[in-house]
Amino acid sequence: MCRNWIAVASANHVRIGREAGFMQVCHGKAAPLKRSAPGDRVIYYSPTETFGGKDRLQAFTAVGVVKETEAYQVEVHPGFHPWRRDVFWWQAMETPIRPLLDRLSFTSDRASWGYRLRFGLFEITGDDAELIAEAMLGGPLMHIDRAHSAVPAQYNLAL
Repeated sequence: MCRNWIAVASANHVRIGREAGFMQVCHGKAAPLKRSAPGDRVIYYSPTETFGGKDRLQAFTAVGVVKETEAYQVEVHPGFHPWRRDVFWWQAMETPIRPLLDRLSFTSDRASWGYRLRFGLFEITGDDAELIAEAMLGGPLMHIDRAHSAVPAQYNLAL
């Protein structure tokens, strides 16, 4: 059974991972990544545009599926060896969270709706994942015709 995750990072960091086909969470820690498994759905939320910035964004910035590879470590520069996991990222629109707050179960406490987003990676319900993905993909999810798609079958849109 596939699980659904919200990962949290600045939009500029998410875009780097989206371009290169990976996810990295919690400043490169291995343990959170190892909770995910191939076929799991990942949705990134970006509180800001830039890491450490005050340029508030509060939007979902990527949606994808964890690939069949294990978490691995890379050297970004001497002394920084973050863990990553490969992800098939869908082409999706960055989508503000505010219009969805009343409909997402993990933001149901409107007074402190951002509390869970401080954890870096947390599991969400399939219904929440579907709602966010539909907003990011511009419409209802649908089954992909594998015969006419370059997308590997295991990464289809069905949530």
